[in-house]
Amino acid sequence: MKNKLMLMIAALTMLSMTSFGQVKIAYADVDYIFSKLPEAKQIESSLQSHQTQLQGQLKAKYDEYQTKLQALNSLPATTPEAIQKDKMNELMRLEQNIQEFQTSAQESMEQKRVSLLDPIYTKVGNGISAVAKENGYDFVLTAGVGGTDIVLYANESYDISDLVLKHLGVTATTQK
Repeated sequence: MKNKLMLMIAALTMLSMTSFGQVKIAYADVDYIFSKLPEAKQIESSLQSHQTQLQGQLKAKYDEYQTKLQALNSLPATTPEAIQKDKMNELMRLEQNIQEFQTSAQESMEQKRVSLLDPIYTKVGNGISAVAKENGYDFVLTAGVGGTDIVLYANESYDISDLVLKHLGVTATTQK
């Protein structure tokens, strides 16, 4: 609903402006631009490494839990109830610790993702602005950011993605 409203406002604005003069519009595929940047591979690698590290820590916690669970289950029937309760309380603390770690790990991954991606998206945004100004575009729409298309149809001759890459010093090696 929000996207439809934004699209309608943009269309009405462009329609009203065409009565006063020629409006120059282009679009850029931010995901495509991002995929061609050398930093993209480094960011992906860094995120994967961070995730692997967190998964290793989580596995160690699970292994500890499983070991202590097996130890509890293998206690002889003659084990005093106080010792059994102590072992069960320890397992419950470990289980809570695992749940807290999972939440913390998700937050850590999101913070890492944001810290790595924000500067790149700022760089791409600045590149789009520069190319738009250099080429006299009044509007630059986006195609396909995060799975949300703002452009329902566009003539490929208005795609400035490769110009943005060129402005950022990156040569696109393959076509989209």
